[in-house]
Amino acid sequence: MKNFSYARAENAANAIHLISQNEHAKFLGGGTNLVDLMRENIEQPDMLVDVSGLPFNHIEALSNGAISIGAGVKNTDLANHAIIRDRYPMLSQAILFGASGQIRNMATTGGNLLQRTRCYYFYDKAAGCNKRDPGSGCDAIEGLNRMHAILGASENCIATHPSDMCVALAALDATVNVQGNKGKRVISFYDFYRLPGNTPHIETSLQADELITSIQIPPLEMARNSTYRKVRDRASYAFALVSVAAALEIEDGIITNVRLALGGVAHQPWRAHKAEKLLVSAAVNRKTFQDAAEVELKDAKGYGHNNFKIELAKRTLVSVLSELAESGGAR
Repeated sequence: MKNFSYARAENAANAIHLISQNEHAKFLGGGTNLVDLMRENIEQPDMLVDVSGLPFNHIEALSNGAISIGAGVKNTDLANHAIIRDRYPMLSQAILFGASGQIRNMATTGGNLLQRTRCYYFYDKAAGCNKRDPGSGCDAIEGLNRMHAILGASENCIATHPSDMCVALAALDATVNVQGNKGKRVISFYDFYRLPGNTPHIETSLQADELITSIQIPPLEMARNSTYRKVRDRASYAFALVSVAAALEIEDGIITNVRLALGGVAHQPWRAHKAEKLLVSAAVNRKTFQDAAEVELKDAKGYGHNNFKIELAKRTLVSVLSELAESGGAR
């Protein structure tokens, strides 16, 4: 591990000032991903700015019915919060599926958003990886790519985003509140992440000096009838081959509202807009769900070892939607 300096931020403005003084500085929250990357010499910051003591560790119900989640809220606290479990069960489930209790006790909400890929080649400094070393190539394309992307990838990168929590947040239309030298701004979850294109090393729309302060989830009554399913190689903690976050509302046998997002399939939590558009106003039946899965995965592309993910994603979507329809989507 490279030597680095350390500073503990006194407040948000101080954190932003400190990070702005060094282009190779990083914010430190729970450290569950960053410290691992530092041990492997993948991340080599000159300085760590510790933001774990900032007052961003609260979950608050807002007057408009939305929920504000501080960036410093631990994953354990978020998953077990009564409002989250009642109103947004998909989010609670996603977090509990995501990691061991020890990691959840340390990991923060803001840090979860900024996890880096678990692609084997990203961690192997002897391999070509445009995300780690721009211009070096992507060895995953011709290599062992069983865990890799089938949607939104490019010739420069086929890595996937590892977070479970973020898949649920994508489905819930969350927004990200950030603060930087130019002030505060709100970023939609859809716009927060970037697809790889020609710059896979640029993963989010955050500016270098910007600090995530909170995440906001809008009031979404239909989210009470929601679920998160994670398909993985083993029942213990493993990254998703495919995951689905879904919420469904039905009236008189017709779908009136739906939210869908996929994990394990793309560079970002993949919001299934095409499937949602087909489902709204459609009759509730298995064929409708199959048609939605087909339209969403129409442009999916496998790279050999991960070809199976296309069919797996379709079947998982259909199964989850069927389960929700049977469990109480009607109003």
